[in-house]
Amino acid sequence: MPDYDLYYWSVPFRGQFVRAVLAFSGKSWNERGDAAILNLMHGPVAGMPVPFMGPPLLVETGTGFASAQMPAILLYLGETLGMLPATPALRAMTMKIVNDANDVIDDITLDGGRVMWTPARWRDFVPRLRKWTSLWEDIGRRHGLTPDSGFLLGGDAPGMADIVTAILWSTLSDRFPTIDTILKDAAPLTAALTRRVSDLPPLARLAAKARQDYGDTYCGGRIEASLRRVLGG
Repeated sequence: MPDYDLYYWSVPFRGQFVRAVLAFSGKSWNERGDAAILNLMHGPVAGMPVPFMGPPLLVETGTGFASAQMPAILLYLGETLGMLPATPALRAMTMKIVNDANDVIDDITLDGGRVMWTPARWRDFVPRLRKWTSLWEDIGRRHGLTPDSGFLLGGDAPGMADIVTAILWSTLSDRFPTIDTILKDAAPLTAALTRRVSDLPPLARLAAKARQDYGDTYCGGRIEASLRRVLGG
């Protein structure tokens, strides 16, 4: 029996952070699929493993414990799988990075497709995107990150913050070369860390599986189509 049941759409996007933490930790999970997600979402709240509006939803099969919302899931996994730093200050900083990543992907999708991308909207957004990358870059510098070594928050081995950073920026950069160029220019330390962590075998295998399962898809729908139109991809 897999260690977890994961309810997330057949795209990388928000669910890829959960998949990456599970893969890095050597845990197994079952992808329940879009139909199962819709059945739960359209059913009564009383029948849900935990009340939720949308995925990701993670259920620990051994205990039945269920959590929804990407940051809450990662906090639970970080605590139970020993992936959080030892001090309260660094744990708080780790969760800041998780929540920042969640905000970045909301920005990239204009709050889940509230409106669509246009060339003018993207042009106006680029300074904000560069500022987002600068947040990671400055945190790295403050914790001794170099172009060739080190991990975010000064850990001896990749932790939650490193995995979240790698998944955020590699998934975007691999699918949108324009974003890759911005990241490398505005945040070279972050770009280097992203590539080093993404190349670790568990995450490299996960990325290859995502390519096999989802192709070039990032978040899907009209909002991705509009993003590709303005970025030329």
